Amino acid sequence: MNRQPTAWKRLFAAVVLGLLLTSCSTAGTDGPDVTDGRTSQWGEGMGVPEASAFMKVKVPEGATAVKGAVQVNPREDIYLLSFVTDEKTAVRIAEDLHSEEPLRTRNHDLPPTTELFGHLGLVEPQTQEGVRWAGVCPPCTGDKRRNKVAWIEIYLQPQTQGNARVYLQAF
Repeated sequence: MNRQPTAWKRLFAAVVLGLLLTSCSTAGTDGPDVTDGRTSQWGEGMGVPEASAFMKVKVPEGATAVKGAVQVNPREDIYLLSFVTDEKTAVRIAEDLHSEEPLRTRNHDLPPTTELFGHLGLVEPQTQEGVRWAGVCPPCTGDKRRNKVAWIEIYLQPQTQGNARVYLQAF
């Protein structure tokens, strides 16, 4: 497999982050009550089924604390999905994303660039100690199942009794 240079990956991540941040900005200065499609809002009645279908990630049988939401944005919607399952299943879900890099621990001391999982009553995964992360551009890896997904991230947070909380975020 042809490995891409690290600098290219960093540039791609920076571009993706820039797109994510600009998709959350408003187009005008009309104030916080504008509802004409220029601001971000949480999709009413949109949750686990919509996030799961968009990401093409099936919530495992027996998973607990299943939560999902869709943040509707002027440019790209953001899909969130989270649940608790056993560690082996969580790792299999991460592997199914076909990231070129394995799951790796992230610095938990960095503040999150956006706070999305708080909408689900969860702590942002990137702020937690021991969380492993992987990110992938499905079309870049040839994942035809997820050809409408520009970017997907997975965070695995260790839990008690061999379980892990899975956090998935995609746009």
